[in-house]
Amino acid sequence: MSKLWGGRFTKKTDQLVEEYTASITFDKELAEEDVQGSLAHVTMLGKQGILPDADVETIKDGLHRVLQRIKRGDWEYEIADEDIHMNIEKALIDDVGPVGGKLHTGRSRNDQVATDMHLYLRKRVVEFVDLLHKLQSALLEQAKANLDTIVPGYTHLQRAQPILFAHHLMAYVSMFGRDAERLQDSYKRVNMLPLGAGALAGTTFPIDRHFVAKQLGFDRVYENSLDAVSDRDFILEFLSHASIIMMHLSRLSEELILWSSTEFRFVELDDAFCTGSSIMPQKKNPDVPELVRGKTGRVYGNLIGLLTVLKSLPLAYNKDMQEDKEGMFDTVRTLQGALQLFAPMIATMKVNKDIMRQAVNQDFSNATDIADFLVGKGLPFRQAHEVIGKTVLYCIQQGKYLLDLTLEEFKQFSPLFDDRIYAVLQPENVVNARNVYGGTATPQVSEAISRAQVELEATAAWVTEFAEKSR
Repeated sequence: MSKLWGGRFTKKTDQLVEEYTASITFDKELAEEDVQGSLAHVTMLGKQGILPDADVETIKDGLHRVLQRIKRGDWEYEIADEDIHMNIEKALIDDVGPVGGKLHTGRSRNDQVATDMHLYLRKRVVEFVDLLHKLQSALLEQAKANLDTIVPGYTHLQRAQPILFAHHLMAYVSMFGRDAERLQDSYKRVNMLPLGAGALAGTTFPIDRHFVAKQLGFDRVYENSLDAVSDRDFILEFLSHASIIMMHLSRLSEELILWSSTEFRFVELDDAFCTGSSIMPQKKNPDVPELVRGKTGRVYGNLIGLLTVLKSLPLAYNKDMQEDKEGMFDTVRTLQGALQLFAPMIATMKVNKDIMRQAVNQDFSNATDIADFLVGKGLPFRQAHEVIGKTVLYCIQQGKYLLDLTLEEFKQFSPLFDDRIYAVLQPENVVNARNVYGGTATPQVSEAISRAQVELEATAAWVTEFAEKSR
């Protein structure tokens, strides 16, 4: 069969051109969305009297048969047919005859492909909010189980102040919560219908775009036909959000890698999420977080790649825009894999509470509280800071920690010290002294967990509602 657009041409397309310009090798991923959009479009053509009812029913029956073939995998895509739209249209014509060619009345591949991608990303946005919800839930459960676990807090990867391990985990609950909020907010920009914009200027047929939008569950239609076919902001926004999610996953990955090392031994990842060495039998490698950390770069690359493609394109559609899909599909797969693995990996992670506590007992992370103690006695903070700096230096020189010092040793640095300093220095008291909103004190972390549980319930309800809308 000749090209569906071949009437104007006198020569066959060069084989290398066909292979170079074809997108079917990757846009076949949009097959079900393409049929979904076509079913809504042809229904509207019938409603508007543009096509007779008999033709509409014939085309719809044929599209349903094509869809079943797609779902069964009973399909051989042809590069000669260029893209998913023309592959499906050719299959439809093969099935129902020339009447199948009427399906494309009142539309262009330009608005068709944009619609497919809106439908595709709409489902993915809901899916990723759900996966983030599962990861947050796993972190929340670990936080609840570690409300009494004290761990060194770090700045510059140097021990800074003791904190609850639950507090540390809740920081990631907050991060992934913002990620979910960004995706939820983006849904309204994804859930817009470009179909009906035609190639760039609309169509001469009396179509009803709002009817198609309602059929497909879109909240809005694009106001401007040029914008409708050239807009890829919704993909850029998704790639941006995905990049931030991967950045957060990469930060957590780095900590899991450090914490599971022999030098830290704070946590142990379940064997199901680790691998071994082909030569060193003792090894247990944290490959999942390492790969997530590594794959973060490719997601960043997909974002930068599309920004670069779009940066100087004139309106409206240009073939360059075919480059919008592979990075999007790759990001979806990469993010899916990372989030699907992270939730169970966190849920099964063993926390070595005693080793964390031992680390807190063998450092100077309680030094700030001594300064605060002296400030409470009336000493200006800057003078207190100097006193404690000298006290810590003395401890280092003597091979001691602050709790090892006698009261007489403390008093040689300031007469303001008294025996209450030993209670102040206890890790539990250091942690619970920070009883301010957002702080690491046990009551504050408990309240943060309660707030997070309420937020997660709201997220679960959103997923349920919008999953139904996006079907």
